Amino acid sequence: MDSLHLQPLGTLPDANGAVLVELQYAAPQKVLYVRWFGNLTSREVTLVAQEALKLQRQYPFALLLNDKINATGDWVEAMDWLEYEWLPRVTEGGLRGIAYVFSPDMHNQLASMEFFERVRQYIPIQMFHDVPAAWQWLRRQGLPPRAAALPQ
Repeated sequence: MDSLHLQPLGTLPDANGAVLVELQYAAPQKVLYVRWFGNLTSREVTLVAQEALKLQRQYPFALLLNDKINATGDWVEAMDWLEYEWLPRVTEGGLRGIAYVFSPDMHNQLASMEFFERVRQYIPIQMFHDVPAAWQWLRRQGLPPRAAALPQ
């Protein structure tokens, strides 16, 4: 990805010890890049979202590049928590847009579409099939103004 210099922040393991996500940060653009792996569950998605909230204090990100190309699984049970707990907190911390790269897995795509529908009413979010297109969209987003009020 041209002009995106990523600083590795580490990985998080899944319940079996395999890599669940790689976390990277591009400071000049304030982008958190989350690259997912394996079969995702609602518990694991919630765990990573909680980690993102912690990281936001140290690495203030305004844009999220959420890459699920290498992930499968149905994590729809996490939706209410993501919309009503995570999203208000992460936007309060500065998140202004999400570029979301689809998994080729149908179950993951269905959960991703539900996430997209819930989030788009609050902040800009766009779906992609590849990381370079997602990065290009993020570059055009810059740092948009605060979105409409989030659910309480």
